[in-house]
Amino acid sequence: MENRDYLQQHLQEIQAWEKDQQGLWFWEKLGRIPFMLLDKMTPAFLQKKIAVLVDELGSYIQSGGKYLVDEQAMIKKIRSQSSYQNIFAITDIGQMPLEDMVTLSNKLQNERVKLATVQGASTGIGGIFTLAIDIPFILGMALKTLQEIAIIHGYDPNDKMERIFIVKCLQFTSADIVGKEAILKELSAMHETNRASENMIAQLQGWKEVFYTYRDHFGWKKLFQMIPVAGIIFGAFANKGMIQDIAETGIMLYRKRRIYEKLKELETN
Repeated sequence: MENRDYLQQHLQEIQAWEKDQQGLWFWEKLGRIPFMLLDKMTPAFLQKKIAVLVDELGSYIQSGGKYLVDEQAMIKKIRSQSSYQNIFAITDIGQMPLEDMVTLSNKLQNERVKLATVQGASTGIGGIFTLAIDIPFILGMALKTLQEIAIIHGYDPNDKMERIFIVKCLQFTSADIVGKEAILKELSAMHETNRASENMIAQLQGWKEVFYTYRDHFGWKKLFQMIPVAGIIFGAFANKGMIQDIAETGIMLYRKRRIYEKLKELETN
């Protein structure tokens, strides 16, 4: 039964998770140092590939581009796996029990982590040169995973402001303590006012910064991908950790929004 105490319990778990994020600063800073060195050895073709990806991320914010998920397929999947069967549109999913959202989110996270691990291992064979394949794959998977998490919680990634929220989730994963606190403050406007803050686009400070921060975050792990054979292990480790963190961030922040809306519904009923 989704009473106030039940929802507040889940909300407290999310708030505890947000507090724990403050303990990641040292490793995040350390992770950016080797990639700065690796940049100097990066071939020109890979630099061009990264530039294209930056443009693609900007295109995603504006229109969704090729990274938009199949909305109807996702709705059908959720309906088949949920105890709540009255689901025919994304707005209907918001009425689904929170317990179902938790179960579906965890299942999705496990599936994506396994896929990312396999991909990282396969591209780890080629070291720095297979980053041209690995980086766009992980970026695409990250955006798709966050969109699917959004739909599981009843939010439509076709909405431009929702896509900005998704990119902010991506940015949160790679930010330092100060950055995480600022992003949480910005995103809180979405559940407090039930709409995106008018300043969110400006506060994004450019999607290029988001991408480069995202790339730097796991750069030190990719550095070890250059080692023959061992690169398979490090590639799998890097991709697994990246998708696991991104999925966890999306789950927690979207669940938080949905809990606040459910609490608001209880107050009005």
